[in-house]
Amino acid sequence: MDTFVDLIERGGWVMYPILVCSLAALAIIMERAWTLRRSKVIPKSLVGSVNDLFIARKYNEAALLCHDGQNSAARLIKQALKMTGQTRVVFKEAMEEAGRRELIYLSSHLELLSVLASVSPLLGLLGTVSGMINAFGAVAQAGLGNPGLLAGGIGQALLTTAAGLVVAIPAMIIHRLLLGRVETLTTDLEDLGTDLLEALAAREPQPQPQSKR
Repeated sequence: MDTFVDLIERGGWVMYPILVCSLAALAIIMERAWTLRRSKVIPKSLVGSVNDLFIARKYNEAALLCHDGQNSAARLIKQALKMTGQTRVVFKEAMEEAGRRELIYLSSHLELLSVLASVSPLLGLLGTVSGMINAFGAVAQAGLGNPGLLAGGIGQALLTTAAGLVVAIPAMIIHRLLLGRVETLTTDLEDLGTDLLEALAAREPQPQPQSKR
C-alpha cells in the first residue's frame, strides 16, 4: 500500500501546490471556526451586563466594560455609546458603518478559501493533462507492445485530479457553512444595533398640533 509520500511522488510536481492549497485551506478553516464562535463574537454575559447597566443608566460603566473592544458586540456597543444623544438618523448611519466593518472582519479569509477550493481541481486537471502527455510520449517511444505502460501512466496522471477534488470538495462545503455562520452572526449584530438605537438615540421631536383660533 502506497504511503502519503509515495502518492505525492507518483503524482508529480503538481501535487506540491495542491498540498500547499490543502494546508492553507485547513489553516483558514480552523482560524475561522475559532473566530466565528458565538461566545467570541456576541458573548451573552457581556450583552446581559451592558443591558443591566443601560437600565440603571450607568453608561460610563458600560463604556468601561466595552473599552477593550475584544469582540464584535463590544465594538458595536462602544460605537453606540459614542453616539449617545445623537439623532436617530445620525445614530443609525454610524451603527450601519460599524456593522459593515464587523461584516468585513467576520468574513475575512473566506474569499481566499473559496479561491483555494476553485484552484485545487484545476491544478489536479493540469497534472492529469501533463501526466497524459508524458504517458503517451512514453508509449510512442516504447511502442504498443506494453499496454501496461500506458495504463500505469494514465493511472498516475489521474492521481492529481483525485487529489485536487479531495481538497476542493470539503473546502467548498465548509466555505458555505462558514458563510451561513457569518450571515447568522451578522443578523444578530443587526438586532443588537437596533436595540442600541432604541436605547441611546435621541427621540425625534413630535410635531405639535396646531391650536385652533
